[in-house]
Amino acid sequence: MDHASNPDPVPTRLREGFERIALVLRADLWSAAGMAGLNPTQAQVLALLSARPDGLRPKEIAAHLAVSAPSMADTLAALERKALLRRTPDPADARALIARLTEDGLAAGRSLASAASQVAAALSQLSAAEQAGLLRAQIKLIRALQLAGAIPVQRLCVSCRHFRPNAHPGEAAAHHCDFVNAAIGDRDLRLDCGEHEEADPAVQAATWTDFTQG
Repeated sequence: MDHASNPDPVPTRLREGFERIALVLRADLWSAAGMAGLNPTQAQVLALLSARPDGLRPKEIAAHLAVSAPSMADTLAALERKALLRRTPDPADARALIARLTEDGLAAGRSLASAASQVAAALSQLSAAEQAGLLRAQIKLIRALQLAGAIPVQRLCVSCRHFRPNAHPGEAAAHHCDFVNAAIGDRDLRLDCGEHEEADPAVQAATWTDFTQG
């Protein structure tokens, strides 16, 4: 039977596409990490914590990066030796530690997060509408994975108490962020917002319905 009469399901082809993009992202990470004198996991930790100035517990970092607790402990110790990170007692629980970046670590993390990327270059070739549509699709995928427990809770606009979807129907910037009191469009939606405040589950469900049906 030929391919035309028995094509691969679209989800299969999409997954294959993500796998190919992931290969390039991995290569970009290795390159940026090597230039900074780090291994890839160390680079990922710095990039993650550069957006989390209050720090995270080691187990939270391990969950975000999908690595084992012992491996993360080794990574944090190495970054501490490089004076890029420090671990201090958690004010909320003296038995736990919080990992925070030093000034040098913060600078390195921000540099890594904005490093030149072949994928970023390819994305820049998409039209503004295509970029916004892809971001919206990513949000749907991330939320589904989050609900399935495959990834930790993300600081998405759609789960924030400040977000009001389709508050300005018919406008290019159809949504509204109460935190900054401004209209925002799909291109402005965040996957990891520092001002995120998780909404009540019932509010999140209503927000999601409004977001997807608007």
